[in-house]
Amino acid sequence: MATCWQGLWAYRMYLFVFLLPVLLLPLPLLVPRKEAYCAYVIILMALYWCFEALPLAVTALLPLVLFPMMGIMESSEVGYEYLKDSNVLFIGSLLVAIAVEHWNLHKRIALRVLLLTGVRPALLILGFMVVTAFLSMWISNTATTAMMIPIMHAVLQQLHSHNSDVEEGNDNPTFELQEPRPQKETKLDEKDDGQIQPLPPVGSESQDHRTQEQIHFTQGMSLCVCFSASIGGIATLTGTSPNLVLQGQMSSLFPQNPSVVNFASWFAFAFPIMIILLVLAWLWLQILFLGINFRKNFGIGEQEEQRKQAAFHVIKTEYKLLGPMSFAEKTVCAFFLALVVLWFTREPGFFRGWGDVAFSDANGTVTVSDGSVAILIGILLFMVPSKIPGLTQDPENPGRLVAPTALLTWKMVNQKMPWNIVLLLGGGFALAKGSEESGLSAWLGDKLTPLQNVPAPAIAFIISLLVAVFTECTSNVATTTLFLPILASMAQAICLHPLYVMLPCTLASSLAFMLPVATPPNAIVFSYGGLKVYDMARAGIVLNILGVLVIALAINSWSIPMFNLHTFPSWAHTNSTHHCLSTSTPTPPSP
Repeated sequence: MATCWQGLWAYRMYLFVFLLPVLLLPLPLLVPRKEAYCAYVIILMALYWCFEALPLAVTALLPLVLFPMMGIMESSEVGYEYLKDSNVLFIGSLLVAIAVEHWNLHKRIALRVLLLTGVRPALLILGFMVVTAFLSMWISNTATTAMMIPIMHAVLQQLHSHNSDVEEGNDNPTFELQEPRPQKETKLDEKDDGQIQPLPPVGSESQDHRTQEQIHFTQGMSLCVCFSASIGGIATLTGTSPNLVLQGQMSSLFPQNPSVVNFASWFAFAFPIMIILLVLAWLWLQILFLGINFRKNFGIGEQEEQRKQAAFHVIKTEYKLLGPMSFAEKTVCAFFLALVVLWFTREPGFFRGWGDVAFSDANGTVTVSDGSVAILIGILLFMVPSKIPGLTQDPENPGRLVAPTALLTWKMVNQKMPWNIVLLLGGGFALAKGSEESGLSAWLGDKLTPLQNVPAPAIAFIISLLVAVFTECTSNVATTTLFLPILASMAQAICLHPLYVMLPCTLASSLAFMLPVATPPNAIVFSYGGLKVYDMARAGIVLNILGVLVIALAINSWSIPMFNLHTFPSWAHTNSTHHCLSTSTPTPPSP
């Protein structure tokens, strides 16, 4: 009998995948309407996503099969949702991010900033947080964390190993050490030809020979990296996938909206949130892991010569190993800066951008999107060589000259492009469109009309809190994909600006700070050791609460004039919301 139960448990996911559609069949059979059919698909996909019974991207493909079979949408209409402009923007931005990562430009930026901030405990934490958050604005938070964690451990290993060599009785509470002795220089391996070799990988330190203070400092440093990686992605539209889900859902559910969410408007709204959260996280991690003695944390009163220490030497050495900037790095940096400038100036809103001037139709609509710009820069990366002049000997044919590889090759893209996220985004857009076409959105809106009597700030706060808890256990993309269409329907039903509830949901999905499984950066940091689930949870729960409060502040202050949240927009009107013109609405407070 025990063997039978063990076998069933081993096959539990297969059983779940096959039995769940059968168990949910009474819904479409007893209610033979398109709304029930769409609800069946959404519930099925939601449970698959929550339990990860199938790969997330595979689950996202179900609308391509089920919507045409149930008569909700035609196959061609469903397929269109899988490569909308938001997906194009995601692909284009990742092409640039892959080039930045391949040519180590992100590592150069990181080490340079760390050299500027120094190695006093508070400033070291701040330096790692600023660098990680900045890089996470433009490249994957997973890649950012994977790069920053080994650098952090190398710094801490030198810091703690040399700290243990300090003579007994020499109180050095800020971990600031003297310059390492020459005979202990082991970080450089200089061969006979004088070439500096890369550092070997750094493993986790043994906690047996470290003080409790050093252990706490290491934990704080580890958490600062994964937390700031999640926080940094909030600031830009391409920083994290939920932001693109919001843009895509707005275009799908409200096709008449005048592109209120673009790169410039999102940055103006979200960048202050990122800064506030980053500062609060920095202060909280100091209090939790370093104590409240800020003079000690900043090393105030220490002698000037003590600033030159082993940890600073490690960062400086790593920076020197990169050598001077290559032609490829300079070119990728130029393309990256050009992309950011083009994004900001395309259609900024407060002045006529280049898109308004050169690429607008007769109705004044800009025909070039942020995705078009990203793809243009991505294509140029495939066209520019990585070296000039760059003729080299072909290793397979020594007598033959070959040109250097381009700044970006398809092999690089194929290895690092997260195609699963592209499909996941597309599946979310398909669900949103299916909800609208089937009438499920309108049905949900009618059922949610009693919320019209609840104050709008309370609605936004509850949504933020609910999503922040939900995203600890599920993918943030899946979370926003499931919640945003429902919230859009609710906003239409109670005559509230859709962004007033959709923005908090999107931002709160990035508040995954409590559990190692909540987000890949948390898992990477946790895998390096030195942390318990309790350590991450007690630090993360406070940050979750602070994050929800900051979101409530943003949505009820500067976002109101920025997105006109105090009015119910004309582009959000449908046949089911015509009564909004004549009834009172729970509008947000005026700025």
